[in-house]
Amino acid sequence: MATIALTPRLATPRSRLPGRIVTYVGMTMLVVLFIFPFFWTAASSLKAASDVYIYPPIWIPGVLRWDNYPQVFQLVPYSTWFANSVIVVVLQTLGVVISASLVAYSFARFRYPGRELLFLITLGTMMLPAEVTLIPTYLLFKYLGWLNTLKPLWLPAWFGGGAFNIFLLRQFILSLPHELDEAAIVDGASYARILWSILLPLMKPALATVAVINFIYGWNDFLGPLVYLTSPENFTLAVGLRYFDVTPNQPGVPQLHLLMAAVVMGTVPIIALFFIAQRYFVEGVVLSGIKG
Repeated sequence: MATIALTPRLATPRSRLPGRIVTYVGMTMLVVLFIFPFFWTAASSLKAASDVYIYPPIWIPGVLRWDNYPQVFQLVPYSTWFANSVIVVVLQTLGVVISASLVAYSFARFRYPGRELLFLITLGTMMLPAEVTLIPTYLLFKYLGWLNTLKPLWLPAWFGGGAFNIFLLRQFILSLPHELDEAAIVDGASYARILWSILLPLMKPALATVAVINFIYGWNDFLGPLVYLTSPENFTLAVGLRYFDVTPNQPGVPQLHLLMAAVVMGTVPIIALFFIAQRYFVEGVVLSGIKG
């Protein structure tokens, strides 16, 4: 009887081995597929201008041209564009996290007339493309005198934080027990104190998810800076990289290798942020999806 009982347990791992091999091979192929564009960009950033267009392509350049990176700063005001992008994404991310937390706290914890209707209207705004409201917002910012400044890119984030972020944080707050709030109220804590001292520390995974998503969105945003900014000294990286298509002071000279170097440097902050917040980001996505 002991032999019969042990046989299925010993055979089970072996029966799953082919499936695991197929899974690992498939995942490895997907990793190679998704990482290939970044590898090609990094390799092209170390090539000469003529080597980028050679066919068949040179996967790894024989001579690594590290001087392509300093040339980027000599050709365009890359440091200024980088600083503008940092300013925009930091202020925008802070505004989204703070304002979306307040709105989500209201939808999740308070009961008042029209709450569900307001929440449905908020979710309904997710169905509107940005192009639909582009002209009205442009006219508004023109009336306020904000055109060709960084304000249109980050200041609206402080007024609500966006429907998706509100929904994500609301779902996370709903998963937290009401007993925490009730105990704090008994101890004399205000609603603001409850949010700041009790709920927000427990919301770190969801807040990290919102912060990472909005940081990446703000860093890669192209339409907003293209519409609202006109002076090169106010450009962000997303718009400034267009200058490498044809350099103004060297018409017709290919600058694709310098463009790749600029892209690699512009990708480093996003990669660093993701690895720093990876644990909270994954946990926030999982928990919000389960409780939603």
